[in-house]
Amino acid sequence: MSQADSKKVVIAALLGNLAIASCKFGAAFLSGSTATLAEAVHSLADTGNQGLLLIGIHLAAAPPDDHFPFGRSGEKYFWPFVVALMLLSVGGAFAVYDGILHMIHPVRLPGARFWSYAVLGMSMLFEALSFRVAWKEFRVLAKGRPWIRAVREARDPTIPLVLAEDTTALIGLSIALVAVFVSDITGQAFWDPLGSVFIGLLLATVAILLARNTHALLIGSSADPEEQGQALYLTEGVDGVERVTQILTFHVGPDVAILALKVAFKETMAAQAIEECINEIERRVRAELPVMRKIFIEVDAHGDGRGLERARAAWTARGDLYSNK
Repeated sequence: MSQADSKKVVIAALLGNLAIASCKFGAAFLSGSTATLAEAVHSLADTGNQGLLLIGIHLAAAPPDDHFPFGRSGEKYFWPFVVALMLLSVGGAFAVYDGILHMIHPVRLPGARFWSYAVLGMSMLFEALSFRVAWKEFRVLAKGRPWIRAVREARDPTIPLVLAEDTTALIGLSIALVAVFVSDITGQAFWDPLGSVFIGLLLATVAILLARNTHALLIGSSADPEEQGQALYLTEGVDGVERVTQILTFHVGPDVAILALKVAFKETMAAQAIEECINEIERRVRAELPVMRKIFIEVDAHGDGRGLERARAAWTARGDLYSNK
């Protein structure tokens, strides 16, 4: 199955946001629009965010060493969390502050609002193109699951984060256009900074949701339930295995997971036969689930059963025939 290309999504978003931010700052200067300035800062923050995501992708590619025996795949969790905080502070807080400031002290500059309309319209086009790239890769990541479930269960937050940024940008641009238009036709400067406040609140809300999702990954999230079910199915299908008595998983990073199993083997098996059986389990699981980089198997016929019900339910729901030995 093809894999979603998070790096392509990030680069596309970075180039788009860099061009858009430059245009927005120029339009904000020429038109004097507070909402357009808020959108310019938003795009500038997004550009910096994409840079941080690229740093995370680069650092995550480092091989394991003595200091990081499981590699540094977790960098793809840390930097998206930083991005969420940046989106909240730089993007959301600035837009709300600047909007309230201009609501208290309204300033209507004689600049031509034509520049705001033109740049905001072009920005929507570029954001839509970036959104298209992110959405295409997100569909690969979702694997046919409903998008809400796919976001909740995604173990690589990069693509959902970029998709959320692009969606937020399109909504924010719409708000800015409405704010500029209403302010222009009514002659009341109040509406333009009000649009900036709404954009800031939107950014802050999205940032909090993104931070919450990434936080769960940072502190240690399990593997996808279907992947756990498949690992369970593969293990119990190995000759010599009586049953699995516990299954635990832990994502170190998006593409590195730890699989810990407690397994009951046939009572008549010798130590060498059990060792060969364990090697066969590892071979089968790694062949089907390469994300399971580290597999630890303990001989234990009296495990507490943790993870088994969830894994079996997910595997059965997938529609595959599950053979419970």
